[in-house]
Amino acid sequence: MSQFPANLMPDEASPEWMNKGDNAWQLTAATLVGLQSVPGLVILYGSIVKKKWAVNSAFMALYAFASVLVCWVIWGYRMSFGDNLLPFVGLPNIALDEKFLLRKAFLGSFPNVTMVYFQFVFAAITLVLIAGALLGRMNFHAWMIFVPLWLTFSYTISAYSIWCPDGWLSKMGIIDFAGGYVIHVASGVSGFTAAYWVGPRSIKDRETFIPNNILSMLTGVGFVWLGWTGFNGGAPFVASIDASMAILNTNICTATSLLTWLILDIIFFKKPSVLGATQGIITGLVCITPGAGKITLLSHFIKR
Repeated sequence: MSQFPANLMPDEASPEWMNKGDNAWQLTAATLVGLQSVPGLVILYGSIVKKKWAVNSAFMALYAFASVLVCWVIWGYRMSFGDNLLPFVGLPNIALDEKFLLRKAFLGSFPNVTMVYFQFVFAAITLVLIAGALLGRMNFHAWMIFVPLWLTFSYTISAYSIWCPDGWLSKMGIIDFAGGYVIHVASGVSGFTAAYWVGPRSIKDRETFIPNNILSMLTGVGFVWLGWTGFNGGAPFVASIDASMAILNTNICTATSLLTWLILDIIFFKKPSVLGATQGIITGLVCITPGAGKITLLSHFIKR
């Protein structure tokens, strides 16, 4: 121990089991994911829709982020990662108890307080993604009710089942590196289902759906792209080579998807499209997420 600098020595605020580097990276990764929602998707949603829906669309994302945080610390986190209640959900309980927050998390070398924050931003962006299917469709008051209900009766179940070590799917060996099932499949299916039941937009609105601010749209999707560094890079729960691979794979896939969409726009519509490039970015980010830290085939091939 005497060989370590004083700032790396264990103390009351830094117990021996905590890795300061991993803890710092996990908090940074979580904040990057948070920036995807606020301001990323807030700006993207507010600018990609018609002007008459801009404020409502942006506010839906902002509300979801705040609402999920409050629900998460009161009952959501423990239902997703707490003591077993059923094979697919944990026992509802508050996650603000001092002793609980300062204990080592179920994964990684950092405390529960870091894990609560990290998992919150994932839960929040799932609801924000669902909002994207309901822009220009759903009453804001209905959205206010929908968010805590969906978090409680849908997200917690999938998160516990797949990500919690005690979940029934986790015990079966299901691997979801950074949210391909828990976040993207869940938000996609839920968004599609919600849009079906809420009903279509008017024919007039469907015929012309031009973004009200292209530059703001690009700013928003830029936050989403760079924020995904924390999304996939934080999934290994350690500042490691896996995290580095996940970050590089994420950016390569996203750039390739953007270029592919541009080429297809030129082939089929005779000109590149900023909206198409935006869709390409989102497609690439979502596509790579479930296996971002597992893709090493090309590097092994080149090495050989």
